[in-house]
Amino acid sequence: MTEEEAMLQLELLGHSFFVFLNAETGETNVIYARKDGNYGLIEPAHN
Repeated sequence: MTEEEAMLQLELLGHSFFVFLNAETGETNVIYARKDGNYGLIEPAHN
């Protein structure tokens, strides 16, 4: 799922966050609604 698709799912479900498998990276990401009305994205760190 792309970040844009995840954002749409977040809005449709009315949740404050949504966990998804990023189609571009193959990794689990979390998209979340920020208090300022924008969205944030949490991606795994690679050390």
